Amino acid sequence: MDLNIVCIPGDGIGPEIVTEAKKVLEKVGSVYGHNMKFTDVLMGGASIDVHGIPLTDETIATAKAADAVLMGSIGGDTNTSPWYKLPPEKRPEAGLLKIRKSLNLFANLRPAILYPELRGACPLKEEISEKGFDMLIMRELTGGLYFGERKTVEENGQKKAIDTLTYSESEIRRIAIKGFEIAMKRRKKVTSVDKANVLDSSRLWRAIVNEVAKDYPEVTVEHMLVDNCAMQLVRDPSQFDVVLTENMFGDILSDEASMVTGSIGMLASASLNDTKFGLYEPSHGSAPDIAGKDLANPIATVLSASMMLRYSFDLDKEADAIDRAVDKVLKDGYRTGDIMSEGCTKVGCRQMGDLLAERIN
Repeated sequence: MDLNIVCIPGDGIGPEIVTEAKKVLEKVGSVYGHNMKFTDVLMGGASIDVHGIPLTDETIATAKAADAVLMGSIGGDTNTSPWYKLPPEKRPEAGLLKIRKSLNLFANLRPAILYPELRGACPLKEEISEKGFDMLIMRELTGGLYFGERKTVEENGQKKAIDTLTYSESEIRRIAIKGFEIAMKRRKKVTSVDKANVLDSSRLWRAIVNEVAKDYPEVTVEHMLVDNCAMQLVRDPSQFDVVLTENMFGDILSDEASMVTGSIGMLASASLNDTKFGLYEPSHGSAPDIAGKDLANPIATVLSASMMLRYSFDLDKEADAIDRAVDKVLKDGYRTGDIMSEGCTKVGCRQMGDLLAERIN
């Protein structure tokens, strides 16, 4: 199979971690008989340095022509980088917002996995963390409160701010379908999170999710109010498989879920459109303070590449091989500095990539 992948190394540690993810993908290709075609493009600060803007039309066109996009990290030090003396629309992060919109990426997926070897980093009580967890937060990315009409007016001598939360039936249906499709690749359970006891938008959300659920009889579906979900994430995260929710709730809950894993350096993410196309990136930032020092943890980017194989190419066996390689490396006691613990062997970014590639079989 030919896999046409656009790579956006980006800024900071981005080029280093993308290089290691490519290394692992190339090993997957050689073992399973796939041809990996990588095309590198500029975005963020790297694009500003060359083109004066964070994202060019040419980069967008190249991304649209690919099967998937693998990205490193965008941005720099906001206190010292000249990029942050530019107007907001010309700063590195503006490129990220623009490419999401240009590629119609409406479904954001953020797994939160507690690996047995890293349970000591989990901030939850031992009786909770020892059960482990493997969940995926699916967040609607282009609707809701963040994209509704907003304005500030003056009434009776006071300023009044108005933000509008709207969702259409079609917006809810497409994210619900994605959620159930992905649940079919996992443990076949969907927890739909809303605030249906208060919000009309949530009542519509719940109704549409129930309609979509009828097409996936193998998937168990439950509804949970967002405040209860926030509590359950720290009370018993092992109960969750796919958590399906709207934009603002997903923004908050995905950060909470990432925190209970204990290490942001292990967190992958994906943003999908209504085809198999997706943009895959680690959840962490560009870490400019360690850029170029071979200190970065590439595992989140490698796991993002695994998600790419699974969701954009339906290559589940190959994705499983990457996931197993990560498990093996951790069990063998290798750690980058951010996840280092007593009795383990500390390695750099490049060596971690080598170790992961060696375990693809």
